[in-house]
Amino acid sequence: MKFLHAADVHLDSPLRGLERYDGAPVEELRGATREALKNLVELAIAEQVAFVLIAGDIYDGDWKDYNTGLFFSQQMARLNAASIPVYLIRGNHDAASQISKQLRLPANVFEFPHDRPKTVTLDEHGVAIHGQGFASQSVTEDLSAHYPPAKSGYLNIGLLHTSAGGRPGHENYAPCTPEGLSDKGYDYWALGHVHQREILKRDPWIVFPGNIQGRHIREVGSKGCSLVSVENGRVTAVDHCELDVLRWTECVVDLKGATDPGGALDAVRTALERAQSDAGDRLLAVRLRLIGESPSHSALVASREQFTNDCRALATDVGAGQVWIEKIRLETTPVEEAADLDGRTDAIGELLKFIHEGAHSPEFLQELKQDITDLVNKLPPELKSDPDPFDLDDLVMLARFVPGAAQTLQPRLRAQKGK
Repeated sequence: MKFLHAADVHLDSPLRGLERYDGAPVEELRGATREALKNLVELAIAEQVAFVLIAGDIYDGDWKDYNTGLFFSQQMARLNAASIPVYLIRGNHDAASQISKQLRLPANVFEFPHDRPKTVTLDEHGVAIHGQGFASQSVTEDLSAHYPPAKSGYLNIGLLHTSAGGRPGHENYAPCTPEGLSDKGYDYWALGHVHQREILKRDPWIVFPGNIQGRHIREVGSKGCSLVSVENGRVTAVDHCELDVLRWTECVVDLKGATDPGGALDAVRTALERAQSDAGDRLLAVRLRLIGESPSHSALVASREQFTNDCRALATDVGAGQVWIEKIRLETTPVEEAADLDGRTDAIGELLKFIHEGAHSPEFLQELKQDITDLVNKLPPELKSDPDPFDLDDLVMLARFVPGAAQTLQPRLRAQKGK
């Protein structure tokens, strides 16, 4: 027997702010979650699975209109025609209190209640599924603590939307521990909420499959579901199956060997070709991070707009329209910055020393944080909606970017000095 474990579909996620990115394939991005759900259904049919589990956040919030619910219903009807049942729970995004519209789903779909845990037995497969959904968006109690003991003689599966012990970037909803889940005596815990695939334990299996489609640059890499194989009442394999139609990735390109912008572009081409190969035939959204002590640094800073557009044109050439540059971060440093700055007495040298010392000063970073906060507060709302905001409370991250001021100022100051 085999079954599929998926979570965090976030159907019709709005993907706000795309219009601010030049050349963004907006329609493909907005339709990606639907296409990934289609792939999930096609995989279930092709593998002839016994059932499908969806561990919450099917929807991204209340529907804009009924089309979102109708599309999900249509896909479930395809599984119904293939005699594949679906067992699902609600998560924080599609909690009972969050969704105001409702549609009657096909008869093959069973939704676990959100006010108490319930057990469903599939006698033909010797399986008992235990689950409870979210009644409200913010669930702070350990729901798993109230799940019933394992049912003797069955393969026991727990279906749960949870942060487990807490994960970066995710609210700490329905907190629990791997040890607490193990104590239930279940054979497999089908978790949702965390968008990065992770296997917490293998005995018993405690699995986050990740979301089925990355929605922005913080959700990089392969996305999909888990195909679980069962033999003689035991889980024997948990395999990741890719479902995403658009992949987000970060390419870190070391330009230490680039002597000019042309050499930098050659290095970027190599990185983009490698990323495209890894993504297969999917649309690829790339963030470029250009790093390293590079002889080309000053030229890149001086012609930043030209170089940025050269990279975008290069991506179009490499991917034949299938590769899109989401953002370019120029984090290179001039080779001379590796030298000892103590011997420099000119104004530029003093400024560089001040900046580099500031990166290691908590007092300087706190003052800088306040200055930036004051500046951000003055920005119009449309400039504050960056889907990848800078966390000013993370002083370690802030310290990493302080030298960027030197990277930007130094060639400009030299140009002014030359005048």
